[in-house]
Amino acid sequence: MPLRRWSEVAGRWGAPAAEVTATGGRLRRRYAEPHRRYHTLSHVVAVLDALFLDLADHPDEVTLAAWYHDAVYDPTSPGGRNEEASATLAGEELGALGAPPAVTACVARLVRSTAAHLADDADSAVLNDADLSILGAPGAAYTAYTTAVRDEYGSLDDAAWRAGRSAVLERLLAREHLFATGRGRERWEASARRNLAAELAALAAQP
Repeated sequence: MPLRRWSEVAGRWGAPAAEVTATGGRLRRRYAEPHRRYHTLSHVVAVLDALFLDLADHPDEVTLAAWYHDAVYDPTSPGGRNEEASATLAGEELGALGAPPAVTACVARLVRSTAAHLADDADSAVLNDADLSILGAPGAAYTAYTTAVRDEYGSLDDAAWRAGRSAVLERLLAREHLFATGRGRERWEASARRNLAAELAALAAQP
């Protein structure tokens, strides 16, 4: 169960079990907000399952950052604001559970790194690779992902969606590497590039 996995890492500082569970429940409700289609608890679990924690310097902090990285999600917010708000929330809630300042600062930094998906150390590399792992998913799963994200941006008309999504895809494809770890590149890089290129071509072909 996801909340058991939450409690295992969030209960390390001696907070009463009821408080740990209550915090996890609030977090779970955030991921169940009605405007979410892709950025749900299922996405969090997928990220948790994709973490290469043996490559991380601070595996607990990486795990907590995975829990919080999309805790605040408004698709209409300007770039970076969701991640900033999620990082702030993580610091406040983990601090209330007794996490030391060094832990909350590390978790917040990692959450912020998912705004641009750029890694500058082992921990952010592990987190961002897991968050981007959906890009290398098999065809049906990738299509389900793109459909869900389009639903989240339902306020945009088709032309605006195509322009914005195409820009995102082009920026990703322009990177030397999509994934920061060697393991991530080996597992997902080739399939991710195929998926992104195919989606970009499909968008360009739409009238």
